Amino acid sequence: MIKVWDLIQKGNTSSFYAALGNIALVILKGTAATLSGSGAMFAEAMHTGADAINQIFVFVGSILAERKPTPRFPTGFGRLINVFCMGAVIIVTIMAYETILEGIHLIQHPVPISNLGLIIFSLGTSMAIDGFVLFKAMREISRETRSEAKGFSLILNALKNVGRASPATRLVFYEDLVATFGAVLALGAVLVTRFTTIKTLDGFAAIIIGLLMGWVAYRVGYDNMVGLIGVSAPKEVEDKVCEIILSASEVTDINKMRILQEGRFYHVESYIELRSGLTLATADSIKARIRDQLLAYQDITDVTLGIIEDTGEKDWRPTEPSTEPKKS
Repeated sequence: MIKVWDLIQKGNTSSFYAALGNIALVILKGTAATLSGSGAMFAEAMHTGADAINQIFVFVGSILAERKPTPRFPTGFGRLINVFCMGAVIIVTIMAYETILEGIHLIQHPVPISNLGLIIFSLGTSMAIDGFVLFKAMREISRETRSEAKGFSLILNALKNVGRASPATRLVFYEDLVATFGAVLALGAVLVTRFTTIKTLDGFAAIIIGLLMGWVAYRVGYDNMVGLIGVSAPKEVEDKVCEIILSASEVTDINKMRILQEGRFYHVESYIELRSGLTLATADSIKARIRDQLLAYQDITDVTLGIIEDTGEKDWRPTEPSTEPKKS
């Protein structure tokens, strides 16, 4: 029981808070959509329902991904979070499709909006809760990427480093970013539809929110597909690993190195060159010391090192920063 509780505590906190907030919101928005007949509110209720289910999936996946490697699964369970996120993507895609269909129907057959006070209350509550969860996700991005940011710089930091965050945190960030914007859009559409002669805007807002849900499904689905295939670590992690290895005075070069990312964990494989004249016992001691230093670095869970004598040539060339977005 203690081990289970320890795993739960290691679960992704952003997805946990997001799931709790969205369960409350889907009840409120669903009631408002039913009583008001608003297409934008229906889209918001569908979006929030998808978010709630997704984030429960992701929270469970993030817990299971924390399990330690076993003899049968020696590289650990980091990719399990990618599997759970792919399941969440399917749910978002279906709900996005239904939302777009509802928007098209409302454009063809506009429905008068009632219970305006309930709509404003539910969307205002949504902005507050989704905004809070978005803030928690941005703080989680800062913590996972070890990038210091506070205040307004937290927003820019999150947008810059979201590609390096764990799959669970990325999903929560994307979903609540869209959810917060969607609530603002829905409120504007409802007010315009209610107080002007433009009655189709409610349906158009529902379509836009559905398309945004589709974008989240694509973005998260692509990232997690890449993660399931296996992807190299971001350059920042590679640079840190190189720094740790080359900080040993006996190391002259890195002959080869590969860093594989699974979930938010990294597996390091490398051949390092040591200066000539060292005994085998000394070389083994140096290798063990470097391995322990690498394992002490956060999120590196597996290190395999080989040692060879200095070849006299410079083999290691740092990889150039990619112009493509980082995937994981």
